[in-house]
Amino acid sequence: MTGSQRSVGAAVAILAAAALAGCAPAAAAPALTGDVFVHDPAYVQTDEAHFVYSTGDGRIADGNIQVRRSDDGVDWEYAGEVWDAKPAWLDDAVPGVDNLWAPELYEHDGTWYLYYSVSTFGSGDSVIALATNTTLDPADDDYEWVDRGEVIASEGTDFNAIDAGIVEDADGAPWMSFGSFSSGIRMVELEWPSGLRADAAEPLRLADRGLVENAIEAPYVVARDGWFYLFASRGFCCKGVDSTYEIIVGRSKDVTGPYLDADGVGLLDDGGTVVLTGDGADRIGPGGQSVFGDTLAFHFYDGAADGIPTLDLLPLRWKDGWPSAEWRQAP
Repeated sequence: MTGSQRSVGAAVAILAAAALAGCAPAAAAPALTGDVFVHDPAYVQTDEAHFVYSTGDGRIADGNIQVRRSDDGVDWEYAGEVWDAKPAWLDDAVPGVDNLWAPELYEHDGTWYLYYSVSTFGSGDSVIALATNTTLDPADDDYEWVDRGEVIASEGTDFNAIDAGIVEDADGAPWMSFGSFSSGIRMVELEWPSGLRADAAEPLRLADRGLVENAIEAPYVVARDGWFYLFASRGFCCKGVDSTYEIIVGRSKDVTGPYLDADGVGLLDDGGTVVLTGDGADRIGPGGQSVFGDTLAFHFYDGAADGIPTLDLLPLRWKDGWPSAEWRQAP
């Protein structure tokens, strides 16, 4: 996220500062409590609270994006859904769509932009759509998500239009990375204030594993200290305890790439420095990540609970210009 977003709160800032100093043990990150049944979290903090927007459940509120709220970033409560019913045009755009996936939250000039994925599992006939609001808090009298329609569709292309992540370049222009399997991670330029595509240019290519099953997705680009860091989920999600997700990263001086890992291998050549992988026990397949300040938000599959997707927040540690995260110590 860029400086246009609101500052990280005191508790998270203390953890991040300690991590930056290289002296914070993994146990410094408090264990989350409450409703943490979350897949693909978009995490932000405002002056009012911490919020996580996440993939919906087709059995609840027509599968709409779910909202969770916390006063301290530790204890979470369910706060509802973005809408009671999906925008009607989505059924025509993606026949058979059940739930909405993998949201992204980005604030620009007092407006919150919610990007979300419309697809069916295993299909590349997908759409990234947009809604806007002035607040993230469902309890706010001004809370109303306004449908802004399609951002990009992938039917008939070699890419998959899901898993949006937004970043601004050095000139303040917004860019959207996206992609899942297919031809890997792609990117298009957007424009303010609409939040829609700036033009119809062919999407750029940022990361590709070069495999038949091109298991890389969920890109998230972060601007920091003159670099752009591309986080992605490598491996397979959504298989419970058999999931193989891990979070990787590469960096570039230019938002459009090329992105290289810490060994100099390009992410277009199956590179990627591991930020976080499973702990070899019950915390399996971390991925679906977002980054706010120096907090890494993601889900993992809880082996102690039959592989239920579960929210976690960990401080990013930075050393020699590269991020990593460590699991908190088991209780």
